[in-house]
Amino acid sequence: MTEASDFSNVDRELDDTILSFADIQAELNLRHAKDALRDIVENLDLTLQERTGLEPEIGGLEKMLDKLERACVQIAVFGMVGRGKSSVLNALLGQNVFETGPTHGVTRTTTIGQWDVGEGIDENLPDGLRPATLRLSPVIYRLSQVELIDTPGIDEVDGETRELLARRVAQQADLILFVVAGDITKVEYAALSQLREAGKPMLLVFNKIDQYPDADRLAIYHKIRDERVRELLSPDEIVMAAASPLTARAVRRPDGSMGVQMTRSLPQVQDLKLKILEILDREGKSLVALNTMLCAGDINEQLVQRKMEIRDDAANRIIWNAVMTKAVAIALNPITVVDILSGAVIDVVMILTLSKVYGIAMTEAGAVELLQKIAISMGGITAGELLANFGLSSLKGFLGLATPATGGLALAPYLSVAVTQAAIAGVSSYGIGQVTKAYLANGASWGDDGPKAVVSKILSSLDEESILNRIKEELRAKLDLGSVEKQKS
Repeated sequence: MTEASDFSNVDRELDDTILSFADIQAELNLRHAKDALRDIVENLDLTLQERTGLEPEIGGLEKMLDKLERACVQIAVFGMVGRGKSSVLNALLGQNVFETGPTHGVTRTTTIGQWDVGEGIDENLPDGLRPATLRLSPVIYRLSQVELIDTPGIDEVDGETRELLARRVAQQADLILFVVAGDITKVEYAALSQLREAGKPMLLVFNKIDQYPDADRLAIYHKIRDERVRELLSPDEIVMAAASPLTARAVRRPDGSMGVQMTRSLPQVQDLKLKILEILDREGKSLVALNTMLCAGDINEQLVQRKMEIRDDAANRIIWNAVMTKAVAIALNPITVVDILSGAVIDVVMILTLSKVYGIAMTEAGAVELLQKIAISMGGITAGELLANFGLSSLKGFLGLATPATGGLALAPYLSVAVTQAAIAGVSSYGIGQVTKAYLANGASWGDDGPKAVVSKILSSLDEESILNRIKEELRAKLDLGSVEKQKS
């Protein structure tokens, strides 16, 4: 007897040691997750303009950080209307926090309730009826706060919106409860499969078992376990419950006859509660750390994508404004040297403006150096622009001088040459802008391929003909408008 007792003590000490190490590791996971998420939140690198419209995503990250700080486990319940989702949560809480009723679809939005998991646990349960982890370490699960989240029925009206809502909640939840009240329907199976893809721990709750005779209840349970969800869930992940059971009671009617009255009795959710606590006790903190970081990673990815889209749009506007500014300046200036210098100045200003959009500090000297590197890498386009400027500027200058002598007849050819020269210069500036944008978006780096490869890739993707035509059309509009204004004056 003493020897058996000694073995029992050794086993208990070993289990305690294992749990202690597991809890330490869980604490480390939680701490690392906090540090990583705090770093993301504090280094979003967003301007005030970029923050506008991104408030929900930023708020989502801050909520995730708060969840980690509180070590809060979130349990979300899903199911069709009338399956007793809210009743299951109320039974776990031990109070009526979530709205229930006979009306179809009482739950319209997600509702959150705080669960004190220490309440309602019968400390006198025999060992065989209590999870081993709870026997060995009955306080670990109490270190985490637990929130229960009720959701609308998956089959309610406006299902598309609710499907998105369910997907978002499932993404954030650490544990999912899927409630059924009998054999599983096709709609329930489809929803269960979709939620399973979230990769979260899940329990299938067969509720309202009080409404079935014992034989029928077991037959339905075995059908669910062995046929319906065999490929989705293990038997350990299926729990039976009666969240709001009805009990028949004999009553005497006023006329003296006997009748039956159905009354509510105590919830039968002890198995479900212990299964949840076993999961939380075993891996609650690690679940919070892992799921929060996965969710935060998705949100951060959306933020980065939105940020880059906003910056890309702003950069494209800056590039096109620079293209048209350069085109107008060159079109209206007949002096070749001034053409080249003014074009270079506009390109440098464009690079500096783009660097501000992407939050990268750059001096004028740095912008000139980058422009030279891009120009060399662009090769043919910049050389073509230079030749066009020399050749067309000379012709444009001649036509400009001839305009008064010809009584204005040389004005049309002058404008035609000016537009062509300006368009060629604009295409070059557009290419420089796109290359600069790629360089800055990559953190002021050319990447592993180097500048020539980046420039070649971008230039090959540009439709020079459409860019050229667009510049010409906008430039003609500007010049025509200018001439009309001059005539009016």
